[in-house]
Amino acid sequence: MQYTTLGKTGLVVSRLSFGAMTFGEGQLVPGVTNDIDQMAADQMIGRVLEAGINLFDTADAYTNGQSEVILGKALANHRDEVIIATKAGFRVGNAITDTGSSYRHIMVAAEASLKRLNTDYIDLYQLHIPDPITPLEETLRALEDLVRQGKVRYIGYSNFPSWKAAKMVGIQKQYNYAPFVVAQMYYSLLGRDLEHEVVPFVEDAGIGVLVWSPLAGGFLSGKYTRENPNPEGARLNEFKLPPIDVEQGYDVVDVTRQIAQEHGASPAQVAIAWILTKPFISSVIVGANKMHQLEDNLKAADLPLSATEIEQLDQLTAPRPVYPGWMQPLGWDAKVKSALDGSDSH
Repeated sequence: MQYTTLGKTGLVVSRLSFGAMTFGEGQLVPGVTNDIDQMAADQMIGRVLEAGINLFDTADAYTNGQSEVILGKALANHRDEVIIATKAGFRVGNAITDTGSSYRHIMVAAEASLKRLNTDYIDLYQLHIPDPITPLEETLRALEDLVRQGKVRYIGYSNFPSWKAAKMVGIQKQYNYAPFVVAQMYYSLLGRDLEHEVVPFVEDAGIGVLVWSPLAGGFLSGKYTRENPNPEGARLNEFKLPPIDVEQGYDVVDVTRQIAQEHGASPAQVAIAWILTKPFISSVIVGANKMHQLEDNLKAADLPLSATEIEQLDQLTAPRPVYPGWMQPLGWDAKVKSALDGSDSH
């Protein structure tokens, strides 16, 4: 296993992390059902620990809290060796206040997660989604109080637009609050919009990126093809979260399969290994419904892609320029640029 630090912190994390979203029995979201009980989860966690993974991610909303409970039990004998991350923000109850990022809900949600995880502290507590009505100052005050109380060690956010994350970082600096150390975001060969705004921001702010859905909802596993668009046993038959261009996806899978054959690997391993080549990535979350899927994903950490293969994938899936980004090369004065970089000798 490879390791790095989380953002600009001194917290050492494995380049692959484990996502417990599939833990529990029952509906995860409409149309997706989980069926991993404690015994199956214990087996997965044992294998993951053996592979050297030390970062584990879950959320209070996953399968009505079952994910946190199961993960807490599976890691009970290893609590001092691992980093547990969880999230809050999605609806978790029937009361009108059982959602969002208000001070009340954040404090209540954190206490509930601590109980379900059966731990005294949460290593990494993340805002799961933006809250459109709660003032940012209120949310950040709640996170700061959790840190000061010792119930949370580090904080982060997930799925926030860069402008809002930047405002929050500014507020943290203004009040000397604990800073964000991680942004948990979707990123894959079929979803590279992150590179437009998020990556430049997090690099400037010193925030690490924790990737969710590196296989684009499982599409990049290689089992979905033009010839067999709905393979037997597939968990999804529609790709709306994350949304992908299915036709482009088939082309990408064809290429990852060719690269995989050269390495004796799988298309999924190639897709994950490509993400690990990006310097702004701290860790990639892998999960599974079955042990063989987990075993396959774990091998991605040891798959060395060549510079040619990386460039091939980069070019194949390069995100389209977006306004105003495509104006920047046109707007920068060539004479000034050449003078600054030393190419103008006069």
